[in-house]
Amino acid sequence: MSAPEELSQPNDPDARSAELQRAFAMFNRVSAELTQAYGALQARVASLTDELAVANGELRRQYREKEALSERLSSLLDALPAGVVLLDAGAAVVAVNPAAVAMFGADVVGRHWGDVARAHLEPTLTVGEWLLGGDGRVSIAESALPSGEGKILLIHDVTAAHRMKTELERNQRLAAMGEMAASLAHQLRTPLAAALLYTANLGQPGVPDAARAKFSEKASGQLKRLERLIQDVLLFARGESIGRDVIPVGDLLAEAAQTVEPLMREHGLDFSAVDAVGGAKIVGSRKALFGALVNLLENAMQATPAGGKICLSGNCRGDLVAVGVRDSGPGVSREMQARIFEPFFTTKGQGTGLGLAIALGVARAHGGAIELFSEPGDGAEFVMTLPVAAAEEGTQNHG
Repeated sequence: MSAPEELSQPNDPDARSAELQRAFAMFNRVSAELTQAYGALQARVASLTDELAVANGELRRQYREKEALSERLSSLLDALPAGVVLLDAGAAVVAVNPAAVAMFGADVVGRHWGDVARAHLEPTLTVGEWLLGGDGRVSIAESALPSGEGKILLIHDVTAAHRMKTELERNQRLAAMGEMAASLAHQLRTPLAAALLYTANLGQPGVPDAARAKFSEKASGQLKRLERLIQDVLLFARGESIGRDVIPVGDLLAEAAQTVEPLMREHGLDFSAVDAVGGAKIVGSRKALFGALVNLLENAMQATPAGGKICLSGNCRGDLVAVGVRDSGPGVSREMQARIFEPFFTTKGQGTGLGLAIALGVARAHGGAIELFSEPGDGAEFVMTLPVAAAEEGTQNHG
C-alpha cells in the first residue's frame, strides 16, 4: 500500500521544481487574461457610461420638448371656442376643455357620455346637429383615438350660423315674392274676376235654377282656387314649421297613395306604389311631409297624359330614406330643369308655381333635399331624400 503512494509524490527536486514552474506559468497566464478582461470591462463600462449620459441628455431634451408641447396643447384647448370631450373605451368622460365645461357643467368628468347627452342634448332634423339648453345648437364630430381605446368629440356651437341660415332662407323667400309680385297680382285677379262675373250672373232676374246652380258652382270653384293660391303664398312666405312627430315612412307612403289613387283613376293613369323602406322612421311634421309628397304626385299627374304610368316608391339608402315619384310623361327639358324649383315658375295655366318650391322647402327643413332626374321624352322622377330617425328618436323622441 505504501509503494504506490511514494510513486505519486516524486522526491526528485528537479521534477518538483519543473512542476512548480509550470503552475506559476499557468497562474501568470490566467492573471494576464484576467487583467486584460478587467481592462476591457473598464473600457466597456466607460463607454456605456458615456452612452448613458448621452441618452439621458436626449431623454431630458425630449421630455422638455414634450412638456412644452403639452403646455401649448393645453393652452390651445383652453382657448379653443369649440368644446373638446375625451372618452375612454367605455364611453366615460375622461377630460374636457373649458368650452365643454361651459356647455355641460363642471361635473361631467367621470360620467357616461350617454347620460350627459340625454341630460343636455336633444336631436334635431339635421344630421350631426343637436339642441343644447333650449336655444343653443351644436354640431358634434367624433374621431377615434389611434390606440382604439376611446374617442375625441369636437363640439361646435352653430347657433349663430343656424340663425343666419334661417334668416337668409326667409329673406330669399321674401325676395322671390317681391320679384314676382306683379305675376302674383295677375294670378289673384284672374280667379277673382271670374268669381265676380259668376256671382253677378246669380243676381240677374229670370235666371233658371239650373243655370244659377252652374254659376254658383263655377264661382265656388274660382274662390277655392283663389284660396289655394293665397294658402300657397303664405306657406311659402313663412316656411313650414317643423314638428317632432315620429313618422313611419311606410305609413306616410300608404296615406299619400290612398289620397291620390282616386284622382289617378279619374285621369286614366296606371298608378302603383312600392314600399321598400322596412320599418324606417323619420322625425318632423307629418302634415308638411304629406303635403309635399302629394304636391309631387299631383305634379306628376298633371304632366302625364291619360294611359300613362305613375309610380310612388320608397327605399333606404344608408342613413337616408328616398321617396321617389316617377311618371311616364314627356319629361323635363334642360332649360326647365334649371328653373323647375323656382317660386312662381309654372308651365300650367292653372298652377301657382309654388308647389315644387314648397315641397323643396319642406324637404330642406327636415334636413333633406329633392332632386329631379329626367330625360326629355322619357318621363321624369322627383326623389325626396330625408334622414332616417336614430334609434333613440324613434323610440323616445329625444336624445
